[in-house]
Amino acid sequence: MRTSYHLMDESGPSTPSKNRIIPTESDALKEQANAIFTSILHTEVTPPSSRRPVSPTRPTTASSSTAVPPTTPTRRRIFQYNSPSASNPATPTRRLDTPTDEAYSMSPVRAESRQLLESPRRQLRSVCKTPYRVLDAPELADDFYLNLVDWSSTNVLGVGLGRCVYLWTAHNAAVSKLCDLASTNDIVSSVSWVQKGTTLAIGTLSGRLHIYDANTLQLHRSYNQAHTQRIGALAWNSHVLSSGSRDRMVHHRDVREASSKPFKRCAGHKQEVCGLKWSGDGGPQAATLASGGNDNKVCIWDLRGSKRAAGLGTGRGRSGSSSSTGEEGGAGDSPLWKFHEHTAAVKALAWDPHVSGVLATGGGTQDKHIRFWNTFNGNMLNELDTGSQVCNLIWSLTSHELVSTHGFSSTTAQNQICIWKYPNLNMVASLTGHTHRVLYLAMSPDGETIVTGAGDETLRFWNAFPKKENNEKKESRLDYGRLIR
Repeated sequence: MRTSYHLMDESGPSTPSKNRIIPTESDALKEQANAIFTSILHTEVTPPSSRRPVSPTRPTTASSSTAVPPTTPTRRRIFQYNSPSASNPATPTRRLDTPTDEAYSMSPVRAESRQLLESPRRQLRSVCKTPYRVLDAPELADDFYLNLVDWSSTNVLGVGLGRCVYLWTAHNAAVSKLCDLASTNDIVSSVSWVQKGTTLAIGTLSGRLHIYDANTLQLHRSYNQAHTQRIGALAWNSHVLSSGSRDRMVHHRDVREASSKPFKRCAGHKQEVCGLKWSGDGGPQAATLASGGNDNKVCIWDLRGSKRAAGLGTGRGRSGSSSSTGEEGGAGDSPLWKFHEHTAAVKALAWDPHVSGVLATGGGTQDKHIRFWNTFNGNMLNELDTGSQVCNLIWSLTSHELVSTHGFSSTTAQNQICIWKYPNLNMVASLTGHTHRVLYLAMSPDGETIVTGAGDETLRFWNAFPKKENNEKKESRLDYGRLIR
């Protein structure tokens, strides 16, 4: 069987595990085949007890003085005639009456194994392993702490290359230069589109913050002293723009106001803030913000205030150690939750669009873990040891799957893009092609395509996810407008 199936590795069958190291290729198909092989092997080696011949038990050794002589059964009918009973299927005559009995089978395996082999198998989703488009991106920085690629809801890709920001329109592949910071001797360190896709925010190494109108390619507003050091992370929530900097601060600005000062400052990290993501559950008054830092911490912020209900206490992780602390403070100046499990910088942050309040976070080179959090109670839901530096995360919009991009690895496989099924965390596919750390990741507005960027100065486009099965908008009974004729 081992020779026939060609399934087993030298290390033995692989089973789904949260501690699996990322392989060089997708292991989903082999994992399914190995599970079937293991089941068949178990059936063949250890058949049901009803078919296993019962060996006579040898009496225990004892001295002659204590040995008990065998006794002859009394009142036992030696010859007894009766018809084969359905309650005794092991009777040879009864077995031969069954057309499917093993005595008539030419198969080398048992009936249970044949049934397993002939049963329909779960169809695995096919993912193309090669990018359908590769674009040159000269001067795309190989810096873990920057965020230089973002895809707008209007299908325009914004990319920061050195001192310039370029816009690439997906439907016609047109390229336009949005800005050039050479006159200020500055370098782009982060870009982020507003949800409507009409405005692009740009952060720089010197701590400046610029807001451009993508339609007219005109500068809308500048904050020349937004931060004292580089701005590596930006996140929009409607008209609120949040920025994270190497100065360890998170600033929130209402871009509708002309004031250069932020309306709120959040200090929860002891080192550079390199990741920011709004939950998107609602407007600025309902959503929460996740921030990741070079201090290995993840903070959850609520701009309405960080006080929790009395009695919630300190959150506990799955390991039982303290995983979060709720610090009471005024008007959102302190984090609602603070997670300490990661052992390296946390740049990768992604809110689950399918389950409210679920946050995925990824750690750097010394951590290599993806962890999942319930931000309502501060508990860790699950964790995955990827064996490789986690550079970025993004959830699929069309299926409950997660994309992770990777860099340095403790194994031979590195610089990969991996797709995981949630919540079982089985790998769907592993995509390779980049020769440097895959530091940048964005998704098309239809949710079918992802783009990845790396220090090899290329952008690669992948068909990662299927189309939405049903694009029809469900009618709400509360929508009284549809009743108007």
